[in-house]
Amino acid sequence: MESLVIPLLILVAVAVALALAARAWTRRQQAPRGPAQPPPESAELAREAAAKLSEDEHRRLYALIAQGQAMAAIKLYYEVSGLGLRASRDAVAALAAHPQPFRSPPEEPSEPDPDDETPQRFPYRYRAIASKGDVTREVSSNMLNDEIYGRIRTLAKSGNIEAAATALTRHSDITMKQAREFIALLDDSGA
Repeated sequence: MESLVIPLLILVAVAVALALAARAWTRRQQAPRGPAQPPPESAELAREAAAKLSEDEHRRLYALIAQGQAMAAIKLYYEVSGLGLRASRDAVAALAAHPQPFRSPPEEPSEPDPDDETPQRFPYRYRAIASKGDVTREVSSNMLNDEIYGRIRTLAKSGNIEAAATALTRHSDITMKQAREFIALLDDSGA
């Protein structure tokens, strides 16, 4: 009987080890896999990957994909994106599976030019007068103020007569011909 105890203990130990291994396996299969990421070849991943490329890089990458040079395409994407090798491989696979057109990044709005805005109407009328000899011209408008008139005078003094006349017509109710006549007097008068 004693001769059967040792093999029986070995058999129990093996059974316990197999049960523990099976339990660990099922836990590993049920464990969450981390943050949800798009599948390696999803269209969303392709859009994200294409957004990281300049126009020249986009063209070169798709040329390599079209030529069947997957390793060179992965290397190029790896170098330009700064991502890891696995992420670059997944991005190139997604770009190959879901071709993306090049989209230039949206331009950031620049500082608006004050002369391009719709003129503001002020509650008062501003009078600007220019004269030379016997000739005097007056412009009266509720769309002018010292700041706008100063910009118009600066344009006139710098020799940009057309821009000054255009700005004056935008901020008053006079014609371009009248504005040019006024600017010509303004340029000479030193007002």
